[in-house]
Amino acid sequence: MTPGLRSDRPAPSRSATMMAARVHAFGGPDVIRHERVPRPSPGPGEVLVRVAAAGFNPSDVGFRAGMMRDIVPLDLPFTLGSEAAGTVVQVGDGVERFAVGDHVVGRLDEGGAAAEYLTASAARLASAPSGLPLAHAAAIPVAGLTAWQGLFDHARVGPGTRILVNGAGGGVGMFAVQLARRAGARVIATAGPRSSDRVRGYGAEQIIDYTRVPPHEALDRPVDLVFNLVPTAPEAARALCRAVRPGGSLVSITGPVQPPPGSDVTAAHFVARNDPAQLAELIALVDDGAVRVDVAAARPLAELPAVHRDAEAGRANGRTILVP
Repeated sequence: MTPGLRSDRPAPSRSATMMAARVHAFGGPDVIRHERVPRPSPGPGEVLVRVAAAGFNPSDVGFRAGMMRDIVPLDLPFTLGSEAAGTVVQVGDGVERFAVGDHVVGRLDEGGAAAEYLTASAARLASAPSGLPLAHAAAIPVAGLTAWQGLFDHARVGPGTRILVNGAGGGVGMFAVQLARRAGARVIATAGPRSSDRVRGYGAEQIIDYTRVPPHEALDRPVDLVFNLVPTAPEAARALCRAVRPGGSLVSITGPVQPPPGSDVTAAHFVARNDPAQLAELIALVDDGAVRVDVAAARPLAELPAVHRDAEAGRANGRTILVP
């Protein structure tokens, strides 16, 4: 990265416009509008990024429906999308970390990724992997950081740990299975028939078909850790605790779990945080070939309402990226 590098085309003007997927009122998928809006300009410490792709996450459904307002206050209208990969096309004052032409990836807690361009603090971004198509790098930040922090910040996964990844067929599961295996853990995973082969390819030693049998009934003995990635009703959550040995733990990303009295199981719920340093470590593993990134579908940004409908109907399988 060379400070002062210039693009081969003029920087976007303040009067320029772009297409973005925005929400003007909370509700169903039909509230998403693919519309023309003013193109942003980077402020001090920020960069303007031409988006190669935005990642779709189940949490985007919550943002669209208004279920996340108490966690992340948003002013209407707002642009959807919490992760993206793209190319820096303009830098704001004081930015030395990136230059025009650099490929970057990052998580945007305030949204804004589902657009042709976005602005972000340079400090919140990481260099995109060099060995992966730039658009596919949009699948990394949210799911990758969630898996990393669940396994290594909120649990202590290491050699010999027996872990059950509940819901391994999704984006977080893709990273969780691979990272746990790389740490020396023995991984058991729940997955449906559509994703079982892919999850086995990530390194899971045993696949439990959750459509046929509850996880705790399929285990030959309890595990040290359950990493729960599935929205779970209280009764089903308590049943998950039966898969954990006494003294073991359950970590959930979808909601709090209350272990049954006397189970001697510790439960934790967390919301992943943005951590560019951890993201850079994960990207290094991707570049080294130690972690692979699979993208199940790349769809035009204008199809985002249909992507939301598919997700709510349970038709999504694997990671989807949106291409402006």
